[in-house]
Amino acid sequence: MTRDLVGYGACPPAAAWPGGARVAVQFVINYEEGAENCVLNGDPLSEGFLSEMVGAARHPGRAMAMESLYEYGSRAGFWRLHRLFTERGVPVTVFGVAAAMEMNPDAVEAMMSADWEIASHGYRWIDYQDVPEAVEREHIARAIATHTRLTGTRPLGWYQGRTSPNTARLVAEEGGFLYDADSYADDVPYWDDRHGKAQLIVPYSLDANDMKIVALNGFTEGEQFFRYLRDTFDQLREEGGRMMSIGLHGRIAGRPGRARAIARFLDHVMASGDAWIARRIDIARHWIEHHPFGKASA
Repeated sequence: MTRDLVGYGACPPAAAWPGGARVAVQFVINYEEGAENCVLNGDPLSEGFLSEMVGAARHPGRAMAMESLYEYGSRAGFWRLHRLFTERGVPVTVFGVAAAMEMNPDAVEAMMSADWEIASHGYRWIDYQDVPEAVEREHIARAIATHTRLTGTRPLGWYQGRTSPNTARLVAEEGGFLYDADSYADDVPYWDDRHGKAQLIVPYSLDANDMKIVALNGFTEGEQFFRYLRDTFDQLREEGGRMMSIGLHGRIAGRPGRARAIARFLDHVMASGDAWIARRIDIARHWIEHHPFGKASA
């Protein structure tokens, strides 16, 4: 399979966002806590990724500090973010790991009561790079089944996150996802037909993402994160017709000092009057209607 290094080129399509909005703004809350690497989940090593302990060693036994850092996300951080968004009436997409959702039905109920979209974040929050294809296929099926049992409907959006070379093909072959978010390749949605069907891609972001707070090359405090989000939004607003995805985690942005940065950014976006704040499923449906597969890009 070849790579697409051209995309829309110099002429991205006129997005035609609702209400004449200059930018489609999309907030994601990643819900992963409890589904990470842990010997209690049958994994050989503890988790070492995306926590306050940057570069933490992985252990062949329980890592109690790491477990508690993840637990903060579901016990406290998620609820802080939930209050922040629901008090403002701002729509959210959750990237929900099925095994994590299964461990906290109260959080799932809160997502559904707020009319948030719950997209699938796979069955486990692990790295699938070297997972056998048959195992990954089975995990995709299990994620859909668990998600459907917990929410009453199958997920229409997909984001594995730590993908394998097979993920995009397996998602396209499954055939029931309105969009795939496992790409960081553009500022607007696009179609990918390299796996036997036309699959809409609604790309995600790792730069406007609180994961940069717990990275060695990232933000050290909330003010830096706020400034980066504000400048990203203002640049895309100036260009017009773009999409901005903001990625959050309860165990990271749900910490008090960081939640204030998200609140400030939310207020900045809402005050602009130029943003369509939408769930990813809403953006996907808009793109399918206005930019169906095969239609000229401009």
